[in-house]
Amino acid sequence: AFSPDGRRIVTTSEDDAVIVWDADTGKKLKELEGHTDRVTSAAFSPDGGRIATVCGVDTDSRELAPGTVILRDAESGNKIKVFEGHTGPIMSVAFSPDGRRIVTASSDETAILWDATSGQKVLVLEGHTGLVESAAFSPDGQRIVTASWDGTAIVWDATSGRKLLVLRVSE
Repeated sequence: AFSPDGRRIVTTSEDDAVIVWDADTGKKLKELEGHTDRVTSAAFSPDGGRIATVCGVDTDSRELAPGTVILRDAESGNKIKVFEGHTGPIMSVAFSPDGRRIVTASSDETAILWDATSGQKVLVLEGHTGLVESAAFSPDGQRIVTASWDGTAIVWDATSGRKLLVLRVSE
């Protein structure tokens, strides 16, 4: 993921690595530690001040393990908060446009909306019947879309958690 100013890139890896790079020179700026299994996704906050990373499958045992979200200060790399609440690996993470919320998508067939300051769950979005691969906010932050291996994408109201649309892949 690129930082909002385009000057940094954060990458994740199956070997637990989270690396922040200079986007112009390719120089490694820092390696962030804290996850103990495969890191599946990362996102910068809209102001570029924080990085959220999420983990998935345990690389040693290859077993599905509950995922965690680590929120870090983007400059120092220090942990700000760890969010826990999914019962399966987390596949993706995204910040809301205002940076106040985070959404995660998981193999536990849910997406969770988190308060980015407190780390508390705001909403649990349930309705998929397969792994939820990704989640994203609309540009105005009023809706969330999730995509699942069940062949659907669901558009949710980001305040109430109500389903607004179910998009199905035709057969």
